[in-house]
Amino acid sequence: MEELLSEKARIIKPSITLTISAKAKKMRSEGIDVLNFSAGEPDFDTPDSIKQAAVAAIEEGFTKYTAAGGIPEVKAAIIEKYHAEQSRSYGPEQVLVSNGGKHALHNIFQAVLDPGDEVLIPSPYWLSYPDMVKLSGGVPIILNTSLEDNYKISPDVLAGAITAKTKLLILNSPSNPTGAVYTAGELTALSKVIEAAGIVVVSDDVYEKFVYDGKSFVNLLMVAPHLAESVIIINSASKTYSMPGWRIGYALGPEPVIRAATRIQGQATSCAGSISQKALAYALQSDAGLIEAFRQSFEKRRDLIFEGLTAIDGIKTFKPTGAFYLFSDVGELYEKLDGVSDSVGFCDYLLEELRIACIPGQAFGEDRCVRFSFVTDEAAIHEGLSRLSQI
Repeated sequence: MEELLSEKARIIKPSITLTISAKAKKMRSEGIDVLNFSAGEPDFDTPDSIKQAAVAAIEEGFTKYTAAGGIPEVKAAIIEKYHAEQSRSYGPEQVLVSNGGKHALHNIFQAVLDPGDEVLIPSPYWLSYPDMVKLSGGVPIILNTSLEDNYKISPDVLAGAITAKTKLLILNSPSNPTGAVYTAGELTALSKVIEAAGIVVVSDDVYEKFVYDGKSFVNLLMVAPHLAESVIIINSASKTYSMPGWRIGYALGPEPVIRAATRIQGQATSCAGSISQKALAYALQSDAGLIEAFRQSFEKRRDLIFEGLTAIDGIKTFKPTGAFYLFSDVGELYEKLDGVSDSVGFCDYLLEELRIACIPGQAFGEDRCVRFSFVTDEAAIHEGLSRLSQI
């Protein structure tokens, strides 16, 4: 029956992250002591106050379809957030509420990409970007970075990659998988290239609240507000409020793009879940101390696992200033292990022999590396480091 499949279906790869997480969960369900460093979601429960807001919506009978782009209440909360935090002014027609940040990205790509349009993607990248671009007819163009340049692109690299076919640049800061965070100065320098080329930027800000070492989050529009008609922001409740299963996220940007993306969503999924919209509206107005408690806990765990990994011979680890991952170069260890020649084989070895689940860097465009998530408890981190030291 393979001949029935479309070309798009044939070229899209399954998510390595979900595959490994599922295998680790299956092993744990069988009573195997697997330490999970593969998770891309906070280990905290959704705060009770947010859950109660959803319960209240259910009890009030708020269980019908809503407008495709989102209810006025949640749009108003999003608009107020950006006014208060970034001094940005958006209208309701510039906001689209979707079934998670990934869905918002998909809608935007569908709205702006034509076949053959090139999309610049700094590597290492979130593994879904290239396939999502392909699904929308675009051509992913990978901009390689390295540990030596802190996994960030320079203006020269960006300028050298732009062609007549370039339509979009994706900027993800803080980054999944590296945790790299662009500074205001770095973004200002990039903005000059972006403005000169006249390209559109998708700013994926889903980890905006998790920045460490006393640094502050900054995105492209905060340093170059005059680029408002060329920048689309993607955000989500999944990381910030520990609401991954609620599937609620949003996009903000130029009105023509958001209107088009809203029409596309209307023909695909209609609206985002009504209950999740109510929960997001409440979350956006909730006590910022909830998020700060998450951030402080993640920073403490980051310090713990980073110190442990840097002490292990053969592992070179980038110290992230954001998100909740460590991206480690383990290429020197491949030759020590029978049958291991790449990051997939290395992660298979860790899972089968050491009972450690992590994600191979091959999924993110860097095959010498693996991604360790530190959204697990400190006891698991200590035990994981002990097992890794046995290699």
